[in-house]
Amino acid sequence: MPKVCPECNLGYGSWCKPCNSTHFKNNFGKWTSGNATIDKFIQDSQLNAGDWIKAIEWIPYDKFQDIKKIAKGGYGTIYYAYWADGYIIHWNIKNQRWTRNSQREVVLKKFDGIVDINENFLNEMAIHLRTSDAERLPVLFYGITKNPETYEYMMVLEYFKGGSLRNYLNNNFEDITWYNKLNYLYELSYQFSEFHKLDIVHSDFHPRNILKYLSRYSSLHISDFGLILSEGEYTKAVDVYSFAFVAYEIITGLPPYHDVSHDKDLAFKICTGFRPKITFHTPKLITQIIMRCWDVRITHRPTFEDLHEELKKYWEDYNSKNNNEITIQIKEAEEFSKNQTTTDTTITTSTNYKTHPQAIYISRILNFSNLPKPKNDENFEKKLEELTESFYQINSSDDDDDTFNL
Repeated sequence: MPKVCPECNLGYGSWCKPCNSTHFKNNFGKWTSGNATIDKFIQDSQLNAGDWIKAIEWIPYDKFQDIKKIAKGGYGTIYYAYWADGYIIHWNIKNQRWTRNSQREVVLKKFDGIVDINENFLNEMAIHLRTSDAERLPVLFYGITKNPETYEYMMVLEYFKGGSLRNYLNNNFEDITWYNKLNYLYELSYQFSEFHKLDIVHSDFHPRNILKYLSRYSSLHISDFGLILSEGEYTKAVDVYSFAFVAYEIITGLPPYHDVSHDKDLAFKICTGFRPKITFHTPKLITQIIMRCWDVRITHRPTFEDLHEELKKYWEDYNSKNNNEITIQIKEAEEFSKNQTTTDTTITTSTNYKTHPQAIYISRILNFSNLPKPKNDENFEKKLEELTESFYQINSSDDDDDTFNL
């Protein structure tokens, strides 16, 4: 039977929406952000919250301690902060106040160059609220604050000690197993499949916008939505294209196009089919996924629902330790890595690569004119066909009774 709210004597589960809405509303006159649009946004979230995770707050800046800048991207700056109060959990009837999860580390996200509220700021806040109660998706959104010295509004978000996925890969790649890699790809494809079901398009997906818990398991969360949606029309296929390069970096440890200048010449080459080189010992099943995702023909790219099902199967097959395609290919990749001599400096790896000084990995809008119509490399389809044929050869020679001791 459902729990009964001691205030209204109605069934409510773990959160009584009518009563909590009243408690929030009674407090509306005691705070203001100084901006009517933000006040209404916060108030609407509180009045409609069906759980604590949907109830964001106006948080005075002086509630934060130990504020320090930890990252800067193309559109915003991220600060670490310590929030002694912590977020709301439920209403304490006896004490007539909110019970909070105290002592919380958070990040304050500022959109650079934006003092007042614009569409991008509101769009990202709305997306965070829409996804906040979805399973395995949310970067928790606690509220909004304002720096009293710069007058800039900031989102108050969950803090990830692992930082961005790119930082994590740079510092830990040699310790990341194939179990982890498949799990990362599987989890990211799942999260995007859920976003796309909500008709949310990211349009700026890269490893700096993926956050990592300090854990050997997946614990990846996608962040930074809505930064450039207002600049043009973006489709879900754009996110799939970006996924190819994220997958490439997870598998190889190398940022795409790390050894060349990110200029018009590179843009021209990309339009004519130039892509990062996928090392020959990469499992062919993963190589095929990456190539299908960066296929210039949008209708040939898989959906994230397709990718999720495919990568889930590979992850489960690999964990089964049976003699299946993905297990065979990963075993071959691991054997190659063991036999590769560390003194061979001609082979670029995750530990010895050098980034070109003009290879810029921050979000920015590039307005290059007179670029050619995008097309695939002339050998693109032949390479995909060869990959598919190799799968059939493995299937015809598989012995289901054999297993590997992984």
